[in-house]
Order: sequence, then structure tokens, then C-alpha cells
Amino acid sequence: MSHKRGMGLRIKIIIISILFPLSISPQSYVDIENGHECVDLGLSVKWATCNVGAKKPHQRGIYYAWGETKEKYFYFTWKSYKFWQDGNNSDDVKFTKYNTDSLRGRVDNHKYLKPEDDVAHVDWGGAWRIPSFTEIQELIENCTWEWTTLKRVKGFKVSSKKSGYTDRFIFLPAGGFRTGNKIYGEGYCGCYWTCNLDLRGCYGAYSLIFPLSVASSYQGDRSYGQSVRPVWDPKM
Repeated sequence: MSHKRGMGLRIKIIIISILFPLSISPQSYVDIENGHECVDLGLSVKWATCNVGAKKPHQRGIYYAWGETKEKYFYFTWKSYKFWQDGNNSDDVKFTKYNTDSLRGRVDNHKYLKPEDDVAHVDWGGAWRIPSFTEIQELIENCTWEWTTLKRVKGFKVSSKKSGYTDRFIFLPAGGFRTGNKIYGEGYCGCYWTCNLDLRGCYGAYSLIFPLSVASSYQGDRSYGQSVRPVWDPKM
């Protein structure tokens, strides 16, 4: 892949506007790429209007562990994780793939998801993929975030601040995350995977996460079930 991924990762936190619930009108500028809707916000990639596994912007879709491409019943047990080799917790777990630490199993020095492990690319094809840390930061810094509702689902209306694109937006539902066989945080928290491995121990990966008033980049265990919002990258 030719796109630049975030190196020297940093945490960026943006305070966001909180508004009373409102309705979001249909958008006339939605593009179709390989059969899926997306919006050009004037950024480096186009952002999908829906999560993987969803048919409408307000639907939470399917939760996935990082690097997995199939939905499963139980999350947050290392033994059920696709790339698990040994160990039972974040302190001693070892991996068969995506590892830069010899204490964590087989070292392959893969720092970003490969296309075959990227559920956005596997499910949607074409130039669709999971966004990078850098692209999440770009979305945070170049958009206005407004807490609202769509079809009675809470989440953020993310509107471009770029000149010529300020009438364009996407909606990110607050779908929470899955651990065990339960969903937590739905209605006030959103967790969206990036393609970036966290190199500090290699047991985690970076996400976009938001509660009611803050959007930030966050590291979470790979075994969590989180949402995926694809991006269309013509350079892929």
C-alpha cells in the first residue's frame, strides 16, 4: 500500500461540541465506490457512510477483533484470538503475527494490517481498507464534531472544516465495544479500529474512541470487539 501510515504515534485529543439531538438530512454528494457509499470531506481519503456490517449510517454494524475478518460470539479471551500463540493475559500473551518483540512470540515486524487481515478490504474489496492512525488524526483535526442523534441512535456528526467541503459530513454511531459476549458503552461511546499496531508490547492496536465530549486516539487490546469504518484509498 502506498499511503503513509502514522509513525512516531502521538495521542491527540479534541474537545467537541455537544448539541441537543437533531436529525441529519440525506446527502446529495455521496459517492459510490465498489458498491459502497462514501463522502469526500476534502481529506486524504474518502470516508464510508456506514460501518462494516451495517446498511445504514445509524446502524452499528459488526464488531471485530483487530486483524480478524469474521464475527464471533465471544471477545476478549486471548485463546480465541486469531493470532494467539500462548499466554492468558496482556502481560504474557504471545502472537503468531503482527509482532516486533521477541518476548511476544514469532517476530515478523508487521506494524500495519495486511490486506488479507483487513476486514474492510476483505468484505468490501476494491480500494476499501481500515483507516490508519494518521487518517484518524486528520479526521479529528479537520472536522467539527457534534453530538447528535440519527434515527434515535446517538453518535457524532463529523463535518468537514475544509474550504469547499463544509456542507459534507459523516455520522459515527456510538456503538460501544464488545467484550465477552456483551456490548458495553452503546449510546455514549464509540470505538473504531485503525490499521496500526501499538508497538509498546504489541498486544494492542490503535483506535478512534469517543465518549460524549472528546475524540481521541487510543490503544486497546487486539482481542476487543470494535467497530470498523472503512476509507476509500485510490492509492491502494
